[in-house]
Amino acid sequence: MSDRITYLIAGILLLIMFLMAFFSIANDSLTFDELAHIPAGYSYLTQKDYRINPEHPPLAKDIAAVPLLFLPLNFPSEHPTWTQENSAPPWWIQFDLGREFLYRSDNNPKTIIFWSRLPMIFLLILLGWFLFKWARELGGNYLSLGVLALFSFSPTFIAHGRLVATDVAVALGAVLSTYFWLKFLKNPSKINIFWAGITFGVAMVLKFSLILLIPFFGIITIAYALVFRKPTETKLKSLKKYIFSSFLIGLIGLLFIIWPIYQFHVFNYPPDHQLRDTIADLAPNQLTPVKNLTIWMADKPFLRPLAQYFRGILMASQRTLFGNTVYFLGNISADGWWYYFPIIYFLKIPLAFHLLTIISLFGTAFLLLKKKLQTSLKAFVKNHFTLFSFFIFLFIYWAAAMAGNLNIGIRHLLPTFPFIYLLVVFGLKTILSSLPSFSLKNWARGIIILLFVWYIGSSLVVFPYYLSYFNESVGGVKNGYKYAVDSNYDWGQDFYRLLDFVEKNNITKLHLDYFGGEDPEYWLGEKYIKLEPRETKEPPKGWVAVSLNQLQGGIAKAVPDFDQPTGYYRWLAEYTPVARIGYSMFVYYIK
Repeated sequence: MSDRITYLIAGILLLIMFLMAFFSIANDSLTFDELAHIPAGYSYLTQKDYRINPEHPPLAKDIAAVPLLFLPLNFPSEHPTWTQENSAPPWWIQFDLGREFLYRSDNNPKTIIFWSRLPMIFLLILLGWFLFKWARELGGNYLSLGVLALFSFSPTFIAHGRLVATDVAVALGAVLSTYFWLKFLKNPSKINIFWAGITFGVAMVLKFSLILLIPFFGIITIAYALVFRKPTETKLKSLKKYIFSSFLIGLIGLLFIIWPIYQFHVFNYPPDHQLRDTIADLAPNQLTPVKNLTIWMADKPFLRPLAQYFRGILMASQRTLFGNTVYFLGNISADGWWYYFPIIYFLKIPLAFHLLTIISLFGTAFLLLKKKLQTSLKAFVKNHFTLFSFFIFLFIYWAAAMAGNLNIGIRHLLPTFPFIYLLVVFGLKTILSSLPSFSLKNWARGIIILLFVWYIGSSLVVFPYYLSYFNESVGGVKNGYKYAVDSNYDWGQDFYRLLDFVEKNNITKLHLDYFGGEDPEYWLGEKYIKLEPRETKEPPKGWVAVSLNQLQGGIAKAVPDFDQPTGYYRWLAEYTPVARIGYSMFVYYIK
């Protein structure tokens, strides 16, 4: 295939992805985390104050907020949710500020939401373009188009690439920083060291989970220094050279990216407030020496940016350790399950892709066995060091995810997806090139093409409900809520569709238990009656709407030692929903 045709097809794939992402959010309401991320980003750029949402780095939120700078918006800078004069604010106050900014400050919330999401879609397309570029360098035109097709029709990437969140941005950071780190390893020139440092720094200010890049880069750097050392160098000399360069890369990332960005963001953050808030936020943290150092730095002029950075890392680590209350497979827990991510990965990824993965894995394993495993593995590491690096990254990231207790969505695995796509398509290409006869190759190509068509079709048919996507093994999007909710299924995205239902049915009173970012009272006014299931002694009469995240949490079976109220929605089993809003809400009419 010619380069010109390859670029044309790549452009068409990215255009299709852009259109699917853009038009699928037309009726998607504000999701849960966006309520905090949007005002946080706007406050960073306009107030230069990082008091809101410090548990996530600022860069993705900054990018989302850039279009808002051109809108005539009112920021509630005098409201108590922002001033926070009397004491350290609780964690949830960021959501109160979000409601104040979007719904109670004479702003148009839909306009804010639309323009905040648009840059996220462009980040999604940028990731796709860079992934295509890298794949083409690694394996040529066909491989790059295969990888881009998997990316462009990924329900998970489309779902989260339209939202103001850090998950797609962190995948971009992982890809960019790994690409430039491998370039540095192969050619440790000054320019490659510089770009490795810049992209490493960018990755560090996109999401704290990318702290895992440090052990990943450490392992592949040591491996490269040992495997590819020059004949004139000892192992120790080669290691010293690469370790020194790696330290220099980290220093570039710190001084050119992390420190300046955080300095801008704490410029107007009062030092005494930063110190007060840091002490409060890190109170439960068990890494005492690092915690004490971070607190000590919090009001020191030159060190405040680093204190804010380490504060975020420690907050993210303690949240991963402590977990989150979540529904999964009929149970509810605050501690998580080690098998959560493998099962969610199986259920939320198109079945066709799992079949492609199996063909790739088994085919590649067969070829390795055929060529004598030990020799082939050594040759593979030396001849395909980039692919070997991908395996190391996947092992580190998946191990960390499974060891943590924060089981709130497949979106946390998104940084691994690009590397999985590259490995799977590379395996398929290797198998095709190794088949002995033309007829076998044609049969294999036909099967692979059919699986790609199935994969693409499974993405197209779920439009525009990408957030609720589940694969065919559980009956598709319709049944996914039985297995997991939260950002896997119900993040509050169908609220505008509920408003349409209320209007079409002339509903004057609605008992509502909503999970998401929207403010029901703002939209429904006197029609809205907040449903408090834990306090309701008998079913309310009339129209009742319940988000499936709330419903499943209220009917789930509690795991041992779970100490929160359970079973408060089991009375709803006696009633049949009269309507379903999108896929994430049930509506009842109770007489």
